[in-house]
Amino acid sequence: MGFFKDEKANKAVRIAKTLFFLISMAISFLIFSAPLLLVIADTLLPSAILSASMHPNSLTLQTISSLLSQYDFRRSLIDVPLISVIRSAVIIFVYSLCDGPKLSRGPYMATTAMLSVASLIFVSMKAPFVFSSAGRLEKGAYCRALEVALFVSSLGLAVAHVIVAYRISCRERRKLLVYRIDIEAVLGGKIGFSSNRYQKLLLEERLK
Repeated sequence: MGFFKDEKANKAVRIAKTLFFLISMAISFLIFSAPLLLVIADTLLPSAILSASMHPNSLTLQTISSLLSQYDFRRSLIDVPLISVIRSAVIIFVYSLCDGPKLSRGPYMATTAMLSVASLIFVSMKAPFVFSSAGRLEKGAYCRALEVALFVSSLGLAVAHVIVAYRISCRERRKLLVYRIDIEAVLGGKIGFSSNRYQKLLLEERLK
């Protein structure tokens, strides 16, 4: 009986370790994939909400062209998802061009902050005009709720971009700090050091 109990206990421990490993891998994947996942959400979510608010119509290229030709800042909503798409495209493009030092203090953080703040200002200025117009008051509660969700999602995703960029910046700075400590320890001990990459990182950190 004791043998079977020990075997069951060992099996339970192995299952727990496997689950812990899988959960850790999933969390790590989400952390490192956060910029890409956020860009996908920022591209699709506002567009999907706008399309749902246009029921029974849907958001197609023809519909977008028609909405743009009749664009009015005080009434049109097509610019909200378009801003999200443009914001996401520029941010992911800059992110793909940056390496460790540039992710820590460089164009990625600056670009993300600038675009997010600009879109926050634009959407915040637009919201009072949209929700105070007479045409909006005549719409049903469901449609108005979707329009509110459109603005909230755009604002929330803009803030999320800044948070993700800041966390990535902190993570890369910690990595550079570790590299710097390792390099200085090696150089202080007068041991040959041939890694050009680490020397470059150390030089860039000292120049900042």
